[in-house]
Amino acid sequence: MNTPPSEHDLHAYVDGLLDDGRREAVERFLAGHPERAAEVAAWQRDAQQLRAAFGSTDGLPDNPALQPRALRTRLWRRRRARLALAAAAVVCLFVGGLGGWHLRGIRAETANAPMSDAIEAYRLVVTDGSALPDIVSRSESDIQAWLDRHFAQATRVPDLSGAGFHPVGGRLFATDQGAAAMVLYRDADGHAISFYVRPPGPRRRLLPEGQRSDRGLLAQYWSGQGYNYAMVSRDEGADPQVVAMARRRAI
Repeated sequence: MNTPPSEHDLHAYVDGLLDDGRREAVERFLAGHPERAAEVAAWQRDAQQLRAAFGSTDGLPDNPALQPRALRTRLWRRRRARLALAAAAVVCLFVGGLGGWHLRGIRAETANAPMSDAIEAYRLVVTDGSALPDIVSRSESDIQAWLDRHFAQATRVPDLSGAGFHPVGGRLFATDQGAAAMVLYRDADGHAISFYVRPPGPRRRLLPEGQRSDRGLLAQYWSGQGYNYAMVSRDEGADPQVVAMARRRAI
């Protein structure tokens, strides 16, 4: 795509109204523009919320204000307004003096913990179930193609089939540095392991190989090919050993 897609094209892409050629052109554009991809991913999540609320969008009244695009736009504007209010609250805490500085330090320490967003993504999708996958598929080739559309030269999706885990879906997340993606695996017993890829952190900081635990979850992480990676599992049972073997093959 030589020129960026219009807002109309992007909304039509989210609503599944583009033909194959135009859809592929939009996906190529999004693959090279992670910030725009993250915004479109947020629209897709809003569309999922609308489908969950109404069962489908086919039965909505023929009222422009109630159509998916208009509803999605209002949801997005409300989200931006909440973020602005949250930013204002942080400024008030800062001005408030020593107590504000203490709270700011705790938040900074949490935010700087390696791959904290990978752990939170696992909690949103697996533990809380409050975030739904953007793609649902048990085909590793489908999951790999989805990942490749958003991340140039990212590593291959780990093969956990030897331990009984198979990919079941994927979801995009937004970070300050651009789009991130989580691939979810499950075994026959329903245990979950996630593979997470994101751009390097502030100042393009790549991570050394390591791991850390956080409230019952274990993140094992590394870097390569310009991205940071993590695999997240329960911090008990055989799952950490499965992750460790897959990580050694991926590095």
